[in-house]
Amino acid sequence: MKKSGLVDTLRNSQRILIKPNLVEPKKSPITTPVSLVTALVDMLQETAPHCTIQIGEGCGSAQHDTWYIFEELGYTKLATEKKIELIDLNEEECMVLENRSCLRLPQIHLPKVLFDCFLLSVPVLKAHSLAGVTLTMKNMMGILPPAHYQQGGHWKKASLHNGIHAAIFDLNNYRTPDFTILDATIGMAQAHLWGPPCSPPVKKLAASFDPVAIDAWGCAQLGRIWRDIEYIRLADGVLGSAEYNEIRG
Repeated sequence: MKKSGLVDTLRNSQRILIKPNLVEPKKSPITTPVSLVTALVDMLQETAPHCTIQIGEGCGSAQHDTWYIFEELGYTKLATEKKIELIDLNEEECMVLENRSCLRLPQIHLPKVLFDCFLLSVPVLKAHSLAGVTLTMKNMMGILPPAHYQQGGHWKKASLHNGIHAAIFDLNNYRTPDFTILDATIGMAQAHLWGPPCSPPVKKLAASFDPVAIDAWGCAQLGRIWRDIEYIRLADGVLGSAEYNEIRG
């Protein structure tokens, strides 16, 4: 983590919002393991003690709310022990933003809390039945409020299934992660909620300031070509670069 430059960057931040992937009350590798986020919180409290740390998610589950998932997956206990705040992004006050260059989402509703923080995405390595992969840019779909993006669908963000690649790209034009830690310790090989995990497990963690680079890297770990994933292709050269250099350490 020292090589990433994250600690130096956080010297100018006052609040860190950690965004895991907690789409359903299912354990890792379908969701971000609480053990990883616990280790991250410990590191941040030690190296950036001046920062307020929060954990925010807006689950996609139709049957459960985010608070239930926080409880089931150990995040409520983590927040209590580390004295940090949990935020249900599905319930937060929103602001309306416009960008006419965005063809799928020229207007968007997003939680205000996202715009005065350092947004640290902690997704897991997964294939996805519609988007091809779900990594850090797809993880941002959790920030969308169901009041505007469920629209009668089964899933809380169901309206985004139509034109999903353009939706992911547009969403990240409004708010993309400031930094990503991608949990590729296991990985989901075929889909994001079902099917076999990667065999053998990938056994890697990756970190980057560039959301496009880390998503391209994640594609490679899943045996996929990033150019075949439309939203990564759209984001390449706009939100970052898919031509990455891997630094090991």
